[in-house]
Amino acid sequence: MNVILETADHSTLASSGQAELRTAHHVPPTNRSESFARLQSGAFAEPKKMLLGLIGSGIQLSLTPAMHEAEASYHGLRVHYQLIDLALADRDANALPALIEAVAVMGFSGVNITYPCKQKIIPLLSELSDDARAMGAVNTVIVDGTRLIGHNTDGSGWRRGFEMQIGSANLSHVVLLGAGGAGAAIAHAVLSMGCERLSVIDRDHARAVELSETLSLRFKHRKIEAIHFHEAARLLETIRDADGLIHATPTGTAHSPGMPISASLLQAHHWVSEIVYFPIETEFFKAAKACGCRVMDGGAMAVGQAIDAFALFTGQTPNAERMTAHFQQVLAARDQLFTEQAP
Repeated sequence: MNVILETADHSTLASSGQAELRTAHHVPPTNRSESFARLQSGAFAEPKKMLLGLIGSGIQLSLTPAMHEAEASYHGLRVHYQLIDLALADRDANALPALIEAVAVMGFSGVNITYPCKQKIIPLLSELSDDARAMGAVNTVIVDGTRLIGHNTDGSGWRRGFEMQIGSANLSHVVLLGAGGAGAAIAHAVLSMGCERLSVIDRDHARAVELSETLSLRFKHRKIEAIHFHEAARLLETIRDADGLIHATPTGTAHSPGMPISASLLQAHHWVSEIVYFPIETEFFKAAKACGCRVMDGGAMAVGQAIDAFALFTGQTPNAERMTAHFQQVLAARDQLFTEQAP
């Protein structure tokens, strides 16, 4: 008879039935005392469990769960990261009150927030961090007892990615394509980095005006303007004169294919930052590369914001290089899978 034994390190070994087996009642007293002492000390304790999530629409390709779950394991944590996809449930941002109530009741430690909820979530929260209040957008919610605290790691995450992939660049005049939650956070980041002139462009011109006016109150000595998307001549002149372009809308994802602006407006002297990372090379990103622009893909921001959010969720300092490497590994595996499934 063969018996499978589990060792102290949870590996297994096979033993003959003729061998001397140490069952629980055959362990010498000294070993039992040692085992009890280890149990009391927590040596056999299970890792701390945490429930996290992401609320947004069209998020099934998000790699954020993989990044958080993998990094948590290095810190002795067992994290389950749940995607809460409004599109999959045929819901919109009006479902937020019920979802946030569920987050509080079901034992979540926190959730990330993405399109289209980053600004609509604010009235539902107990308080905001200084950054989130200034940006008028939230991408991370921490559950602290009965309090729901909103933070924003988009700005710091974008800056981390920018410095990693583009590095030193002329920030004199930057065009921001998209005035939503992500755009607001990135606008604060690039202005804090020294941008002197920021041109905000959004198909919803009223939203671009609102953001530019809000930014002007904080950054009083910068030129911040809203450019009408449908004023072709002014749009052309603004983009032509810019040093860099930041794309901060969902355009280019599988759910919203296309380009935010015509590729003909791109010029080689531009640096270009994309925030979409599924696919990692959007049509806009490819066009910028083909034009000779220095480029930053959306993965850089995704990793950057996840690094800062992980610290908020867990109170632990994540390893940035490890999280970046894991993101790249999972991204490569996902792309390989899509290649194999393609007709």
